Amino acid sequence: MTTVPTPYGVTLPRVLRSEWHKLWTLRSTWITLLSAVALVLGVGILMGTTYTSDGGDSDVDTVVLTLYGTQLGGICLAVLGILVTAGEYSTGLARATFTAVPARLPVLGAKAAVLGATVLVLSLLANLTTFLTAQLFLDDTDQAASLTDDGVLTALAGNAAGLALLSLLALGLGAALRSVPGALGAFIGGVLVLPEVVGMLPYDAVDTALRYFPTQAAGVLGSATPLPDAPSGGAALLALALWAAAALAVPALWLRRRDVRG
Repeated sequence: MTTVPTPYGVTLPRVLRSEWHKLWTLRSTWITLLSAVALVLGVGILMGTTYTSDGGDSDVDTVVLTLYGTQLGGICLAVLGILVTAGEYSTGLARATFTAVPARLPVLGAKAAVLGATVLVLSLLANLTTFLTAQLFLDDTDQAASLTDDGVLTALAGNAAGLALLSLLALGLGAALRSVPGALGAFIGGVLVLPEVVGMLPYDAVDTALRYFPTQAAGVLGSATPLPDAPSGGAALLALALWAAAALAVPALWLRRRDVRG
């Protein structure tokens, strides 16, 4: 007896489409993304309007100065990454998702791809808009710069890439811990606070290791001028990518071994 193939089989493009639809139909997505953009743009304009050449900040990198808001916006994006995965466990939607896609791993991969692409594109657009807007106020100061200056475009893109990878790290924590409060606490404690605490230790090896921690590596990517005693942009990007990959590898392994309800 010949079996007629069904046109409704599970394929990666369909899983991607499903995750894209789920992401953009959640109110939390719009709130966190708009909050992140508003913080980046708002702080950038504030820095531009209040900056004076004799204020003692002339040695601050121009891109870093105008994108100070990404430090706050990045937290919003991390929250979104956590909600994308841990939020489904808290609402019970994960059970339906994995019933529809029994292989499970394509779901995690699709979530990471959709979130990473969204954050990368949106962050890059926000960075470009913020930089150009801030430069309207910085034009007659020692922080005046243009997109064609050495390292500026690279730093704007690097900052966006850093935010995208940090959001994927948060997504991995959410998928591993399956708890929004737990993953948020792990991100704040492990990614934001721990490096500051460990940095107080008086050991050269600790200082060297800290240069490759997530937030420190992201800072290197977002600077148009080389930072003293910091890794190269390529090394920082690789380190941050490995952190994100490690965070995703844990839930990928557990999805093969643990029940959906965890």
